[in-house]
Amino acid sequence: MTGSLPLPALLSHLLVAFTIEFDNEFEHRFPHRTTNHGSTPGSPHAPWLVSLVMWLNCMQFLDEKGMTVRQLEQAARTKTNLNGMERWGYVSIDTGRVIRPTAAGLAAQQIWRPLLPEIEDRWRHRYSDSEIEHLRNSLIDRIDPDLPDCLPILGYGLFSNERSKGPRENSTGISLPSLLSKVLLSFAIEFEAESEVSLAISANVLRLAEPDGVRVRDLPRLAGVSKEGIAMALTFLEKRKLAVVQMKLLRLTPAGDRACDTYFRLLRAIEERWQARTLRTSLEPIVARLSMPDPYPDNWRASLPKPEALPHYPMLLHRGGFPDGS
Repeated sequence: MTGSLPLPALLSHLLVAFTIEFDNEFEHRFPHRTTNHGSTPGSPHAPWLVSLVMWLNCMQFLDEKGMTVRQLEQAARTKTNLNGMERWGYVSIDTGRVIRPTAAGLAAQQIWRPLLPEIEDRWRHRYSDSEIEHLRNSLIDRIDPDLPDCLPILGYGLFSNERSKGPRENSTGISLPSLLSKVLLSFAIEFEAESEVSLAISANVLRLAEPDGVRVRDLPRLAGVSKEGIAMALTFLEKRKLAVVQMKLLRLTPAGDRACDTYFRLLRAIEERWQARTLRTSLEPIVARLSMPDPYPDNWRASLPKPEALPHYPMLLHRGGFPDGS
């Protein structure tokens, strides 16, 4: 029932679905290793697997000449998990703080670079060229081009209100996930200017709270995000006295109830301010028919149950930037 989904959830569903399809292809084509699912046979020392955001906020800007940390952040208009990218085997950083792709990083770039147009072309065939073009035009009308091409990696409180100024670009050439990210980030910035709780926590935890409590172990399945993302959210809510966990149940405090009310109120208010009917009508038909190819048998997602839900806001954590926090 896409008409009942809030605007950021519609944007999130498409962004997460695109990212998962992109990540599945990269994982299938690139030798890698993972923490819980082993490594590509014969590649025990391959780079650790990461998600699309690490291409968008880091690897797409690097070449063998290298650039400084400041130059990279200016180009990406956001920060990356640079320590992780070095530790995971994609980049090297010399004593002058110049970043260069490793041999494995260069090989990863060759796989990442053509994947964005390849997946978007798939979507044009799966849905229709006219629907994807209508969606792109609706997103372009709504973007702030100064925002980064991706959502920021979330830190404490899972706030998305990073706003780094950078050079404007030709919006017609921006990839579909970057357009979705820019509009979603604009919504999050506006939301978080008026809320003490981030959009990520509000959409994926507060939204699911019940008067009699909700089992903590059910939250990752209901929200479509990882248990690590939920744990970060609960730590924040308990520290701010917005929720308590008792007998393995999450219950909101009166202050948490007010924060939840604020979430639903702001969703309506911001969408009205945006006069977002055209944007919504470009999103709803695709979300209503949203489908993702099954993961390859050698992908880590193939070993897990099929997700019951997609996040109402992506949880990009420092653990590789997967949008469902995995």
